[in-house]
Amino acid sequence: MATKEATEVKEAEADEKEVAASGEDKVLKAQGIVKNYLIGSAAAGFIPLPIADMAAIGLIQLKMLHSLANLYEVKFTKELGKSLIASLTGGLAATGVGRGTLVSLVKVVPIIGPAAAAAVAGATTYAVGQVFIQHFESGGTFLDFDPEKVKGYFAEQFEKGKLAVADLKKG
Repeated sequence: MATKEATEVKEAEADEKEVAASGEDKVLKAQGIVKNYLIGSAAAGFIPLPIADMAAIGLIQLKMLHSLANLYEVKFTKELGKSLIASLTGGLAATGVGRGTLVSLVKVVPIIGPAAAAAVAGATTYAVGQVFIQHFESGGTFLDFDPEKVKGYFAEQFEKGKLAVADLKKG
């Protein structure tokens, strides 16, 4: 009887390790998704037409959310995704005003302008991705996401995103 219980305990521990490993695998996959879309957003930041780049970046971020939602098996709707991205980023992508427009218009400055726009696009995408990874990892969905509660974390991740973009330039 004791060996049967010991075997059951070992099996339970093995199951727990497998679940933990699959959770780690999911986070690694999610990080890979974010990195791929960060690259796409940074590339879109080089689109020479002000405002057109913002539309492309918004679509890239929306597709990233869709990919993350699929990974975490969270129901995704395009409309809600757009709304949450706009709320999280301060409405820049949705309204076309503010810092997003300024960064888009600074492209007219040769060399420096497009590079700055690409860096901001990549860092913003990184931050959006990290916020949603954290939210989905905690069991959240799009319906219970509160952009106001994660503004500080978003700002933190935006700074890390700038470093991630800089690392891409090096490598």
